[in-house]
Amino acid sequence: MNNPKQPSATGPLEGLKVLELASVLAGPSVGMFFAELGASVLKVENVTTDGDVTRKWKLPAEPAASDISGYFSSVNWGKVSFAVNLCEQKGLDLIYKLAGQCDIVLVSYKPGDAEKLRVDFPTLKKYNPALIYAHITGYGLMNKRAGFDAIIQAESGFTYMNGEPTGPPVKMPVALMDVLAAHHLKEAILLALLHRERTGEGKHIEASLFRAGLASLVNQATNWLVGGEIPERLGSDHPNIVPYGTIYATSDGKGIVMAAGTDKQFRELVNVLGRPELGSDIRYAKNQDRVRNKQEINQILQDLIGSYTREEILALLSEKRIPAGGVFNMKEVFEVPESGDMLLEGKYDDGRTIRGVRSIAFSAANGLTGKDLTPPPHYGEHTRTILRDWLQMKDHEIDDLIAKGVVYAKH
Repeated sequence: MNNPKQPSATGPLEGLKVLELASVLAGPSVGMFFAELGASVLKVENVTTDGDVTRKWKLPAEPAASDISGYFSSVNWGKVSFAVNLCEQKGLDLIYKLAGQCDIVLVSYKPGDAEKLRVDFPTLKKYNPALIYAHITGYGLMNKRAGFDAIIQAESGFTYMNGEPTGPPVKMPVALMDVLAAHHLKEAILLALLHRERTGEGKHIEASLFRAGLASLVNQATNWLVGGEIPERLGSDHPNIVPYGTIYATSDGKGIVMAAGTDKQFRELVNVLGRPELGSDIRYAKNQDRVRNKQEINQILQDLIGSYTREEILALLSEKRIPAGGVFNMKEVFEVPESGDMLLEGKYDDGRTIRGVRSIAFSAANGLTGKDLTPPPHYGEHTRTILRDWLQMKDHEIDDLIAKGVVYAKH
């Protein structure tokens, strides 16, 4: 197998081939996961749309001429880009030949669209009976609505619960439904690979953003299903634990959060803060009492914590092993020592350096996880290489496809 421009370091899934027909975030994040584990991931970009739309989702300060936006780069490390016109029969024929070589196909079409484009599972399975066809949808295969994260955050209950008690509902600042659905699809793919190892059979698997969101409501869902209470907006407060997650301001205008989840931790906390009698006060001694009297105890804690700088109070709490942390901005996040192992860095031919974050956040012995990754590919960067090395096409045949607009090649 020839894998263009991949670093020499390998991973446990070396030799596995992934055809990524998905775009935006959820599907591509699955592709990056497999790339980091050593698989060859071929990102298919449709020439009728100038590639993945996230190439154009830029902050105002990002270079207008670059086709590598910060958003696109978040989930596209380690891949090769193949730009093809999926509306042309010759373009589809290339996809069919590639599907015949690949182990996994990732798609994120609305139900029915893959059939219209003729890249659905029954069609691709004809070229590869052992193919694992992994489909991200918005609401499942029976609902043709497009799956937009912001809408599904709202319809799965997250937006209603998020925000300050006196303020409006607030969308979360990351596309969490995409991220959650991607994790569920990864699990399903790994199970499908195990099934194929045992039986030789391919699989059609699907994960939806809505079901992933619902499965992730955990205690908030059961607070309603069991307790009969609709979860309301609490800001950073926790509905079941006090103090937990509440943001307390320090004397230098910064914030901290604590996670005193047990009565013993609460007693240790108030002892450190010089108010040990609070630990035996009947209003606060037990967690349920603290939840009931949340406003009063939170104000007391704020008054005590407000006399320290963030650095001072965190050092004091750390010394006594009381769980606490700072409310960090993104610059501060990447100054935490543990962030170092999660960073990616790559360089393009023009000398430009790009950084990113790994998709894998677990570790295992004997090098089971992770590998060095090439930076996110330019649009159509590897089209020629794919046609030549994967499909054994001659240069004049490739030039003809480019001239007819069937494919696009950056070089």
